[in-house]
Amino acid sequence: MTSFLHRLFPGGHFVISVLFFVAGAALIVLAAIQLWQGIQPFEAAALNQRLNAVLESIAVLTVAVAALELGQTILEEEVHRQAQMSAPTRVRRFLSRFMVVLVVALSLETMVLVFRVSQEAPEQLPYVASVGVAAALLLVAWGVFIRLNRSAEELDPEAMQAAKREDRKIEKSAKGEDKS
Repeated sequence: MTSFLHRLFPGGHFVISVLFFVAGAALIVLAAIQLWQGIQPFEAAALNQRLNAVLESIAVLTVAVAALELGQTILEEEVHRQAQMSAPTRVRRFLSRFMVVLVVALSLETMVLVFRVSQEAPEQLPYVASVGVAAALLLVAWGVFIRLNRSAEELDPEAMQAAKREDRKIEKSAKGEDKS
């Protein structure tokens, strides 16, 4: 029974990865529509409305990037590699990819919010700053996590070498798919 369930997980992860891709693609389309509404030269609109539409499209694109990157991470780590998350190297790699996406998305969202809020409601800037502080704290926490877990890599260098071999194998297969 347990082995049967273990064989189902890659399929579930694949479905989740596809759904992240579909959500990311839908967000890209919505961001393009929003951007077009912001820059339409033949429509009468205030400059603030245009700027807000463009900034909103950037915010939506930021979430789309996060969705696509998470889908790719799940596909590569859980489906292609069928990683066992008990391995410290895999946990660090997966967490690192997720944290990069999260920190970049929060940082871009902070930038977009600063532009928007500074014009519309400057009294809300401390709340926006808290999002930026959260992104910075996540970055620091991630750095501390990596630093403290480096000893696990030194204890199990074979796992890191195996992960690097898998990376090269997946890169080669991806390049092979691109050529066809």
